[in-house]
Amino acid sequence: MSHVIAADIGGTNIRLAIVDPQGQIVAESRFQAELSRHAETSQATAETHVIKILTEAIKPFASQHGANRLGMGFPGFFHGRSGLLASSPNLPLLQDFALAERLSDTLGMSVTVENDALCAAIGEQKYGAGQGRANLLHITLGTGIGSGLILNNIPYSGEHGMAMEFGHLCIEHHKGRLCGCGNHGCVEAYASATALIKRFTEICQCEIADARSIFEQARQGYACALTITNEAGMYLGMAIAEAVKLLDVTTITVSGGLSGGWDILHPALKRELDNNLIPPLKGKVDVLRSRLDDNAGLLGAATIARST
Repeated sequence: MSHVIAADIGGTNIRLAIVDPQGQIVAESRFQAELSRHAETSQATAETHVIKILTEAIKPFASQHGANRLGMGFPGFFHGRSGLLASSPNLPLLQDFALAERLSDTLGMSVTVENDALCAAIGEQKYGAGQGRANLLHITLGTGIGSGLILNNIPYSGEHGMAMEFGHLCIEHHKGRLCGCGNHGCVEAYASATALIKRFTEICQCEIADARSIFEQARQGYACALTITNEAGMYLGMAIAEAVKLLDVTTITVSGGLSGGWDILHPALKRELDNNLIPPLKGKVDVLRSRLDDNAGLLGAATIARST
């Protein structure tokens, strides 16, 4: 099969790539487009807004490179492989939106759409650190925390497209921190980039631009930064242990911006993981940093484009 277009839709950026049959990215482009920032007040106008932004980015890119199949990772929950968006946390007006069909009609090409974190899991299993593993839990660490699950070589999204919402596993049941989902104690409120920056401001009593700067301070031995990053690693380890006890999946891969602090996060993560596993699983879980940098989602999107 010839080259396909892969799209990774984030909160503030659209990434597009042309991917060859061997999984090599041969061309790439990035656009700033905050889909959730709009003034629409009805589902119909919100749908039109999303299709317009996506089309304006994708159509000229597709024409330039002559590709006619698109795979897309999109931040939301889908009804199976139908391309029907059940809901999206950042786009609450969209309910049961035929995203793939509408986009296909507008672009005049085949379009396959899947949850963005599940796309990353698919890419990681096919081309990355999870290659050759039949079962895989992939975790994306960024502004929030997402995840995707592969069981017996099949991407698993659950009955309503919401399986393995790892970022919203509860790790603090009493007086837990408020999460963006409205619940308290979710791991996303403890170990995402947003959480690290907020915690640094509270504990170290100064502002910091991004999580990368916190990791740099930790590497330099600053006690406050070390406390915060060790805490984040600890909570990640606790949450992974709960997922492993439920699923009996022993390959965990991790990507996203916070994986850039892997040398800081991993020791505390691994220690807490082993402390919380049941004895038969201790020492049997591999937690691996992605080998695909920030491209797992794009390569997963290319994979689903070829699957239809």
